[in-house]
Amino acid sequence: MTDPVSAADKLILIVDDDTAVREFLKIVVAREGFRMEAAADGAEALAKARTVSPDLILLDLMLPKGGGFEIVHELQNDETGQIPVVIMTGRMMDRSTSDLIKRESNVREYLEKPVKTETLAALLHKLLGTVPPARMPRK
Repeated sequence: MTDPVSAADKLILIVDDDTAVREFLKIVVAREGFRMEAAADGAEALAKARTVSPDLILLDLMLPKGGGFEIVHELQNDETGQIPVVIMTGRMMDRSTSDLIKRESNVREYLEKPVKTETLAALLHKLLGTVPPARMPRK
């Protein structure tokens, strides 16, 4: 059996143009023990994804300077293509649109806002193979 991976070894890039949502996500990510970077628009998100090489990206669909769809596709075109992306949106979408998003090679999950804290925390640990801080075994 392999040792559990510490959340502190994983970096999450939070991308949302809404300051309040970004701050909420930072709190959840930090509470779960992950390291984080944040971006407020599409251009900043792409630049940070390429420079900090996050282990996962939380991506809002509706962004200035490049929407979520464009960012998902742009990330697929270079060394960032293997970074898992979790799409978050407050916009109601029909099933065919959400299914289309989920079919993208780098998209692992699609969440509607408001995102539930417990749901997000469990998803991050599941996708990154980490154990929540309170449950890390003592050495």
